[in-house]
Amino acid sequence: MDRRLGAALLGAVLVAVIVTATAVALGAGSAELSLRDVVDVVQRRLALSPGENVTVLADRIVWELRMPRVIGALSVGAALAICGVVLQSLTRNELADPYLLGISSGASVGAVTVLVFGVTLPFTPPHLTLTVAAFTGAIAAMAVVLGMATGRSGSLPPGRTILAGVAVGQLCGAFTSLAIMVFGAREVSRQVMTWTLGSFAGVRWPSAAIMVAALAASLLVLLFATQALDAFAFGETSARSLGINVVATRWGLLILTALITATTVAFVGPIGFVGLTVPHLVRIATGSLHRTLLPLSALAGGALMLVADTLARSLRQGVEIPIGIITATIGAPVLVYLLRRQAARS
Repeated sequence: MDRRLGAALLGAVLVAVIVTATAVALGAGSAELSLRDVVDVVQRRLALSPGENVTVLADRIVWELRMPRVIGALSVGAALAICGVVLQSLTRNELADPYLLGISSGASVGAVTVLVFGVTLPFTPPHLTLTVAAFTGAIAAMAVVLGMATGRSGSLPPGRTILAGVAVGQLCGAFTSLAIMVFGAREVSRQVMTWTLGSFAGVRWPSAAIMVAALAASLLVLLFATQALDAFAFGETSARSLGINVVATRWGLLILTALITATTVAFVGPIGFVGLTVPHLVRIATGSLHRTLLPLSALAGGALMLVADTLARSLRQGVEIPIGIITATIGAPVLVYLLRRQAARS
């Protein structure tokens, strides 16, 4: 099949999956709603119908609680997927993912500092303290990693960047574990564990709007950098031969992906496997050209995250499973398959 036709077909399938999954997600949960109820609420909120049959409870559940959660899941999944695409290209490492630079570990340090030690931040409302602390920790970890990995010439070798990320991640993990075990009460430990496995339970319209804006801006920037990403996939020599400033471009794209990931982690916690597996699956279907790989990975990542979040809050009545467990359950077998496929070709 022609690559362009395959990409168009995959895009159409992913859009259909997202529409279907959205309808299911808005109706599923502890309070089941029919498709008719969901459609009535959405049409009323979009001023497409008077919504005379819409109840106050249905309106609140669909529009105030579930719709921002759906939008947040789509945005975070898409953001993590495109970050995975960029990092795998820049590092030429097929196992690179958005948490390669120790970002999630740094965010965990910020969150644990607030939850365990009761730290407050100046000029920050109490309900935003955890989010701001997690974002600050993520950015600080990124800065340390890039500072450790950067050479005197300003170059940023992929191998050294990965090692620096692993080192910072281990150090942050040690701090988190020590703080919880020595200073954390049982309830705090449970709260930290829930946060580190990821959840969209607290996503409301303001946070959903921020995540959508971050995704739109970053995707727009990355679409202008598709030629550079194509060149990086073949190595620095190829990139330089095309007139690309390798050092500046790599720095810029790494910082952008770090900021995107830090934003998602700050709002919903660290969620693994999406940025690792989605780019591989899309690449198999459409090839490696980033002008198609980036938008299709965004659609696939959003679809996967939305399905995972719906399963997380629907599999067991009255209990929400941390979404990181769902994505790991889906992503680990996919990763094993990809590794076996790669081994069979080598």
